[in-house]
Amino acid sequence: MIKIGMIGTGYVGLVTGVCLSDFGWNVTCADQNEAVITMLNEGRSTIYEPGLEDLLERNRYYKRISFTCDIDSVIKDSDVIFIAVGTPQQADGSADLSGVYETAVRIGQNMNGYKVIVNKSTVPVGTGQAVKAMIHRELLSRNLELEFDVVSNPEFLRQGSAIQDFTHADRVVIGAESHKAAELMKEVYRVLYLNETPFLTVNIETAELVKYASNAFLAAKISFVNELSELCEKTGANIQQVAKGMGMDGRIGSKFLHAGPGFGGSCFPKDTLALLKQGENNQCSLEIVRATIAANEKQKRRLAERIKDEVGSITGKCFCILGLSFKNNTDDMREAPSLSIMKELASEGAIFRVYDPKAMEKAAACFREHGMIIEKYCDSEYDAAEGADAVILFTEWNQFRSLDLNRMKTGMTGSFFFDFRNIYSDRMMTDMGFRYYSVGRG
Repeated sequence: MIKIGMIGTGYVGLVTGVCLSDFGWNVTCADQNEAVITMLNEGRSTIYEPGLEDLLERNRYYKRISFTCDIDSVIKDSDVIFIAVGTPQQADGSADLSGVYETAVRIGQNMNGYKVIVNKSTVPVGTGQAVKAMIHRELLSRNLELEFDVVSNPEFLRQGSAIQDFTHADRVVIGAESHKAAELMKEVYRVLYLNETPFLTVNIETAELVKYASNAFLAAKISFVNELSELCEKTGANIQQVAKGMGMDGRIGSKFLHAGPGFGGSCFPKDTLALLKQGENNQCSLEIVRATIAANEKQKRRLAERIKDEVGSITGKCFCILGLSFKNNTDDMREAPSLSIMKELASEGAIFRVYDPKAMEKAAACFREHGMIIEKYCDSEYDAAEGADAVILFTEWNQFRSLDLNRMKTGMTGSFFFDFRNIYSDRMMTDMGFRYYSVGRG
């Protein structure tokens, strides 16, 4: 039986560890954060992801997954060691690899036999080779000549549907330099292999780039449709129908062609900037990636300006904010468009009543960090609408798709409704007496 160690219990590490344990493997997850390990050992997930806590509890019950702060023991006891630590964005846009490199050194200091070390964190091209060199150097300092392999195995998890994405993956990418390592990784993913999930075995550098290339391309689709949304507003075209017509072309597809307030989250903003930085470091100008980033920032600024243009003076105006997380089915506030646009409105004296089904706690921490004052953290969408001059719908949670609009409007002081997810129809909202604004529907 292969023993799997997971270093890092953040979003990727926790989802991967729990899902691999559900495949039947014995998985030990390690993290330096004692509070996180305590929560996980109590069966409480540290992130909101649909289905994750149930899966966690089931595999704890069958004793297939455990959590510890003893990273050294996990390294010694595991056959396959996943590095799933954070690679946050640095000031220049590049990925901070200090956590990955610290883990690599620690692996070299504690290795006691053949191991496969798997980079699961999103890392720039060349990181795998650097990890290999660091481990080798630590082994030399211990006068050991142990065999090991480094593998790149990028994740393609969408927040809000990560369990489904892992258990029914579009593909599994394995970047390896030895047949032995590649075969061991196929055994780790045996459940997916038997289900005929496509496997792509490449060199380490190719696997590292696949992740960045995929995210940058998807981000480009979002920025493209958001740029078209402005043109639609000015010409009377409807962006939803334009996107539907584009998506009918099999070469394009309909996914990620939904106009909105811009992309956010832990991947697209960070990965597009990191890819741009990798290009600069290699004297390669990635102009489409650069334009994707610029278009995303422009969309957030444009929608903030649109609110100010329509409402008029912002000072003292009360805004009901529906949805704070960057997308539905997650509590992740990283690079959330709501935060950017609210900061712009707050700078001119706006007041906020906010509601999100899952992200309130993390949003509150973000607001405190940015010095933003929230009038009330509300218990429901209707509570948030009480006394509001305007509603801004940022996140397409299912419960926001069937609002009691009469109840919303009765509680409001004003009648502005900014639907930045194009959930409702112009005619219906106008007939109900709202001053309604959507994205890209001229």
